[in-house]
Amino acid sequence: MPWTRRTRPRTAGAAVAAVLLGSVLTAPAAHAAPAAPAEPPGGRLTDLVNPFIGSRNDGNTYPGAAVPFGMVQLSPDTGHTTGYDYDDDHIRGFGSVHISGVGCGLGGDLPVLPTTGAVTETDDAKYAAAFTHDGESARPGSYRVRLTSYGGITAELTATARTGRQRYTFPATDRANVLLNAGQSLHRTVSTRVEVLDSRTVRTAITGRGFCQDTRPYTVYTVTRFNRPFTAYGTWRGGTVTPGSGDSTGPGRNGAYVRFDTRKDRVVEATTALSYVDAAGAARNLAAEGGSSFDRARAAADAAWERRLGLVRVRGGDRTLRRTFYSSLYRSFLAPNLGSDVDGRYTGWDQRPHRAREFTYYQNWSLWDTYRTQTQLLSLLAPQEARDMALSVLRIDKEGGWLPKWGYGTVETNIMTGDPVTPFLTNAYRQGLLKGHEEEAYAALRKNADGVPPAASPAVGREANAAYLKNGYAPYLKGRPHTKPGDSDFDHGASATLEYALSDAMLAQMARDLGHRADAARYAARALNYRTLFDRSTGFFRARDASGAFAGPADPAKSEGFHEGTAWQYQWLVPQDLPGMVALIGGKEKATARLDSFFAYRQLLADPARTAREVWVNGPYDYYNADKYNPQNEPDLIAPYTYLSTGQPWKTTDVVHAALTLFTDTPTGMTGNDDLGTMSAWMVLSSIGVFPVQPGTDTWGLSTPVFDRVDLTLDRRYYPAGRFTVLAPGTSSAHRYVQSVRLDGTPRDRTYLTTAELRAGRALAFSVGPEPSRWGTGEGAAPPPVGTPGALTAAPRRPAGGGR
Repeated sequence: MPWTRRTRPRTAGAAVAAVLLGSVLTAPAAHAAPAAPAEPPGGRLTDLVNPFIGSRNDGNTYPGAAVPFGMVQLSPDTGHTTGYDYDDDHIRGFGSVHISGVGCGLGGDLPVLPTTGAVTETDDAKYAAAFTHDGESARPGSYRVRLTSYGGITAELTATARTGRQRYTFPATDRANVLLNAGQSLHRTVSTRVEVLDSRTVRTAITGRGFCQDTRPYTVYTVTRFNRPFTAYGTWRGGTVTPGSGDSTGPGRNGAYVRFDTRKDRVVEATTALSYVDAAGAARNLAAEGGSSFDRARAAADAAWERRLGLVRVRGGDRTLRRTFYSSLYRSFLAPNLGSDVDGRYTGWDQRPHRAREFTYYQNWSLWDTYRTQTQLLSLLAPQEARDMALSVLRIDKEGGWLPKWGYGTVETNIMTGDPVTPFLTNAYRQGLLKGHEEEAYAALRKNADGVPPAASPAVGREANAAYLKNGYAPYLKGRPHTKPGDSDFDHGASATLEYALSDAMLAQMARDLGHRADAARYAARALNYRTLFDRSTGFFRARDASGAFAGPADPAKSEGFHEGTAWQYQWLVPQDLPGMVALIGGKEKATARLDSFFAYRQLLADPARTAREVWVNGPYDYYNADKYNPQNEPDLIAPYTYLSTGQPWKTTDVVHAALTLFTDTPTGMTGNDDLGTMSAWMVLSSIGVFPVQPGTDTWGLSTPVFDRVDLTLDRRYYPAGRFTVLAPGTSSAHRYVQSVRLDGTPRDRTYLTTAELRAGRALAFSVGPEPSRWGTGEGAAPPPVGTPGALTAAPRRPAGGGR
């Protein structure tokens, strides 16, 4: 529909103005987190971060100590499936490994807890210590809690890259204990070994498995060194405690305790080092990173976070918005995680030791989630780490035989569906992060895109690829037995087809760039396979069974064959060819009407915050039977930006700003699971006004920023200017509509940037006002298709340069 003021009533602006970006972002005081950081008078950004955000209502974040991308995340576990829940009142231990925002139990290895008195219980649920939030505080890199059990013990935690540092202040007693529980983790432990090496040192090897479903086992090695000799020690196996024992091995509950006399010196410190290679690796990590005092380690962790957060400086917005923003930025830098020891050794996916040379090896790959937002944020703000992460994924293919889907530690979990590794790696390529490794990456992606892992491989890859390549769709085979642990693309044939087609488009572009023209044409044709699912009788995508017939209910809100969503939500997952998808629906007018229904747009204009919380959100795991936008899960993350392709970009701003109200600075302030920084990265990028609308390439869609000014400090190896500024003076709930945009002073009507333009530029300036304008509504203003047959005939858009 052509733009007219009738499509956006003047009266709506005033209604929205009262709520957006102001009081809506402040949750009720009853939900306030303990020791919530106030805005610092001196401007320290770490003081703006609240690690308790997302620790309630299954946001599944953790409040404990970590450094950016560190191997160790030392954090309290309260009995919740994924570690910490704000509504619990007992701590079972401080585990060394945690993953932010996952949906199933993972990590929690070696929960350590200080106690007093006799050691009689070996189940951490029974010896757990009580605490209150009044005695609890957290900030980037450190955590502190007053345990009210055992006579009152203060526990303080901090971390280096590969070690967790603990400081316990006990009451005066001759029986102050530290329990090291090797046999209870958030996943299922297979076997453990505990050894007391000398009067200050305990070593463990923990073999575990499982994440949502069973997986191959992996082993993490730890060594814990205390700052003074213990007076007694012992081990336990099952429910039997053996004082004086220095070794215990086996399945089930298995652990050790050490005891101190704190009648004169009440403080006990310990450092736990990790390695995924062997015990010698843990010892080297301890020697390299465990030498400083607790206070110096904590100060170093804080400084590391201050440097990282300082890459983004914002002006404007209220205090709550700034706290919410920097807390989201903090969570965006928690993963992926170091997998290599200080000497560069790591365990590959062939379960053998290797050594990383000229790059750092990382692990933990929630690719189905992160390829949509966090991957791009890291390529912008941490390109060197993003480069090494991409090289690490290529090592998985080289050593394990296949690219990953959802990798944890040294194993594949096969959780989620589709082909997320392709847009992850093509993004790295388009951002210029794979210099010297382009053909290596392409060969791995080509193998992945055209084949299926052999039966002996633990990976499922594109499990439905044979049928997809033959018929143009992945069939939905309800009830088909799984051949490998994890999820199956056959259970979600419709969404798998859409994900495959998206990945084919991105690979087509890479193939064309590298001169593989026949491959490029083949993948570009496959990029249109989304059309095989379109049911003209309903106007929506539908799953097809093995015979080709549409499967499941015709009602798109009750559709089957879509992973964690419905046909309404997956309708918009065609970023490679939105013009083609809009044409299928019947043109821009009909597509806009459907988007308006999807976002409950009229209700949103009247009350955006209520619409977001009561119409869009149905619960953190309520993915099905819905015809509305679900801002809590990944399939919909790009959907608000679809209005850029229907000629009504101001509606993108309306929807995005309403969705931002779901993020607050309280324990309930996370929308859904964070999924290793995915949702947090969405908040950060949408707040800046620059969002990756075509994951797998280098297109950044534009919408109104929520800050007057954002200064980005960029790595000069990739961004020669070293800085980029986004300006939107006067932006507010009442003045949130783009009137014009200038890049380095030059007007532009397009609603997107490329990475090359961002690297060549210095400042992106938005002029905002109280009503929509004609900006971004003209022909050619929307992001063009990518990786489709028509797109390949257009002038090539070369990948961004930079980096080694």
